Amino acid sequence: MRYKAINPNVEVNGQTVLSFVNALGYMKHIGLSILAEKGIANPDPEGWYSQQKWLDAITYIAEEAGIETLYEIGSAIPENAKFPTEINDIHKALSLIDIAYHMNHRLNKKVLFNDETKKTEEGIGNYHYNFINNKKAEIICDNPYPCDFDRGIIHSMAKKFKPSESVFVKIEHDKTKSCRENGDKTCSYIVSW
Repeated sequence: MRYKAINPNVEVNGQTVLSFVNALGYMKHIGLSILAEKGIANPDPEGWYSQQKWLDAITYIAEEAGIETLYEIGSAIPENAKFPTEINDIHKALSLIDIAYHMNHRLNKKVLFNDETKKTEEGIGNYHYNFINNKKAEIICDNPYPCDFDRGIIHSMAKKFKPSESVFVKIEHDKTKSCRENGDKTCSYIVSW
């Protein structure tokens, strides 16, 4: 398995790359070592790094540590990466994952979310939000990241903004539809609370 950037010129910001390290807890030094081995030495939160090199590090983690570690890394993204400030409920949180994704990536030195026009640029895939009902939504991912990495991001955002009256958040990878692990272009996740 090798995760591949949609475009070789895509870069990811240092804050997001460092979430990879932070998710490893007391084994941060191993994360830094893996990043350095894949071409990202001493990441700076203000820097920009090859998405493909980061995906190579994620591939290594997937092969050596398994999918639960990918889930943990994805779960750490909302705590470290840039996110829109106007999030105030779970539906808004889930619908803005795509904006956050674009805020933290750039192509040809241009950040893929324009804060003035509030528009995203194409070239890295997306997180598509579909409202199902007041207690359920669907997220469809067509980006180059692993399924369990995306599951972690989505679950973390849903838990952070779940309504106070909801006891739980459940996320299901809807494998009755397509799955990127099978070579398909998208994965679908059903989130309920």
